[in-house]
Amino acid sequence: MRVELSDVTLEVEVSGEGPAVLLVHGFPDSHHLWRHQVAALTAAGYRCVAPTLRGFGASDRPEGGPEAYHPAKHVGDLLELLARLDVERFHLVGHDWGSGVAQGLVHAAADRVRSLSLLSVGHLTANLDAGWEQRQRSWYMLLFQFAGVAEDWLARDDFAHLRAMLAEHPDAEAVIEPLRAPGALTAALNIYRAALPPEALFGPRRAVPPLPEAVPVMGVWSTGDRFLTEYSMSGTGEHVAGSWRYERIEEAGHWLQLDRPEKVNELLLSFLGKNS
Repeated sequence: MRVELSDVTLEVEVSGEGPAVLLVHGFPDSHHLWRHQVAALTAAGYRCVAPTLRGFGASDRPEGGPEAYHPAKHVGDLLELLARLDVERFHLVGHDWGSGVAQGLVHAAADRVRSLSLLSVGHLTANLDAGWEQRQRSWYMLLFQFAGVAEDWLARDDFAHLRAMLAEHPDAEAVIEPLRAPGALTAALNIYRAALPPEALFGPRRAVPPLPEAVPVMGVWSTGDRFLTEYSMSGTGEHVAGSWRYERIEEAGHWLQLDRPEKVNELLLSFLGKNS
């Protein structure tokens, strides 16, 4: 369905009945990323809300430059979406940039979040503390800051460079196709430009608050993730004020929910069941 909000209209999949689970995707995906988890969660008695964030897929791409895509804008969209769907309390699952947005949502509404599951991307401070190996893996984040240059590099030769970055993505072709639309690639890149300017990545470390005590947190990292070191997730536990659970999935790349859906579903059902 399409849900009209104050600033944007989002494409959203809503299915199932029971306690709500909000599933938040990252770059350069859409709600379709969660199809295996939605099937398992709805079968287990949960109501799944899987939006496509502003700037991605078939959701709106507002004008206004990078500031229109700051994570705070996404948090506002999600809170308004939940209000439209009459969802008060919910479990929260985020992957990649969706993990960062989910953490912002927890800080904005901790009393409403039953649990937080972070896939691939952990707390920003743990990422920064992961050292030079993580900075080397994050090289593309600096490239993405250069408007026009990044778009040209990624789209050149029928998206050859983006295809190389998405080599392990099972849905690479389906993900690339919407980025051909005018302005779509820039909109998708703007979350990097708004939230992680070069000084945040390579300058002095900024203070980021720990995740609040009221929200139990699970972090899941996969051994084949070439974008993120294990410490960037395992070290997140040092920045969680409440309960923390860490899980490591073998034989899966960055898009672990597509590579090992049964294992991811098993972990989510276990964690959500203990915190319902």
